[in-house]
Amino acid sequence: MKFEDLLLEIDGFGKFQILILFILCLPRMNLPMHFLLHNFLAATPSHHCAIPHQEAFVNLTMEEVLLISIPREPDGTFKSCEMFSQPQFHLLLNSSLQPENNSIIQECQHGWVYDHSQFTSTISTQWDLVCEQRGLNQATATFFFIGVTMGAVVFGYLSDRFGRKAMLLLSLVCAVIFGMLSAASVSYSMLAVTRTLTGVALSGVSLIVLPLGMEWVDVEHRTFSGILTSMFWSVGNMLLAAVAYLVREWRWLLVAVTGPCLLSIVCLWWVPESARWLIANGKVKRAHRHLLRCARMNGRKDFAVSPEPGENYSYITLFRTPVLRKISLCSGTLWFGVAFSYYGMSMNLTGFGLNMYLSQFVFGFIEIPAKMIMYVLVNRVGRRQSQAWALILTGLFFWTSDDIKAGRGRGTHLFLAVLCTTTVPYVSRQNGMGYSSFMARLGGALAPLVFLLDEVWRSLPEVTYCGVAVCCGLVAFLLPETLHVRLPEGIEDIEKTQ
Repeated sequence: MKFEDLLLEIDGFGKFQILILFILCLPRMNLPMHFLLHNFLAATPSHHCAIPHQEAFVNLTMEEVLLISIPREPDGTFKSCEMFSQPQFHLLLNSSLQPENNSIIQECQHGWVYDHSQFTSTISTQWDLVCEQRGLNQATATFFFIGVTMGAVVFGYLSDRFGRKAMLLLSLVCAVIFGMLSAASVSYSMLAVTRTLTGVALSGVSLIVLPLGMEWVDVEHRTFSGILTSMFWSVGNMLLAAVAYLVREWRWLLVAVTGPCLLSIVCLWWVPESARWLIANGKVKRAHRHLLRCARMNGRKDFAVSPEPGENYSYITLFRTPVLRKISLCSGTLWFGVAFSYYGMSMNLTGFGLNMYLSQFVFGFIEIPAKMIMYVLVNRVGRRQSQAWALILTGLFFWTSDDIKAGRGRGTHLFLAVLCTTTVPYVSRQNGMGYSSFMARLGGALAPLVFLLDEVWRSLPEVTYCGVAVCCGLVAFLLPETLHVRLPEGIEDIEKTQ
């Protein structure tokens, strides 16, 4: 008897499944608190060059010292990365007479002074990751997502080899260890390494949580379960805003977002191993025991039918046959585009025209109705059309970014954020999940670095996000529709359906 038929026998969406899904939502809720932590961990407050004390400054106010020591931007604000080589005392008489001779302007020589009104400290202020070191600041997010990318490959294999639950537990334990080590970092290099390793660990959580829950759910409730689990990502988004608002020191902020992993470790006791994985690995008796437990909790009588052992597959299998190869290539491209667009949007909170904390909260809040809309669309229109058009529209609306930066089109920016949150595909097989997650995290790793392209051309980041989203959206039309379709039990099932 196929596994889908077994789920129908024991009730594929009863008390047992609901309990598992809600327990697994705890680590799911914790993920965005790390994945989007860069917004607050590496925030760069207003700053200017530090001015060494001189006897001539004794009778001057701080504003006057800055006036004669630091050149101004066209809008009147002090420049962040430059200072005068010598005090320009004549500016005290007429501050509008900005020097035209650039030879008296130099880069900061004595460090920087930061505005601590919003943040007690961030990694930017800790290690002066500003001006020429700005790239290292953005690279912190890239290091994290490089870790997540590596973890997708590692845990994709390990969870197929040793089981979903065991690897989820290992991921959570490692996330706690490396998260705490990140908070204790004594240098930027140590932080970069520990954040990378934290990314590796959390990749296991991201990779395993969804399939572990979905593999216990029948076809009819698969989409609902996926959307429900995804809702808790949005809740985690909002919680990040609250935690970051209350904790303004970067070390304690890392501790605050890592701590909930301990609760997830405790609650994992009540989550069984995936019966689907057990059957595929020949552990039929153990799978039958979990299925009996499920049947009893769901109020179904014990059943005598034993599940049949399945087969094991590797990453190479994803590209061995023509139909599966096409699906794998298209799916990987799609996941790359989704993550690239999503993190490109979510790591640019200033575009909302609100303060960072409210922007983060709003971004998480609007995901909830967006996902409700997507739930309706994928069940009415289908997965393929919904996914494709959500990405294409996301890309097209990135063109409005210039109006947003000029203070206009805030509603359009919010609509763009809604579109970004609807581009979340679901894959059930763990090797496929590992490969697709790898591609997604690759997109997440590159997204923060694209912001640096504004030094080449102001609109180049938006053009890049737009082009990738539209192209990847078009690729979605090449994927098969999966609305109300049973999960294939083997490679031959996939090849026969095309």
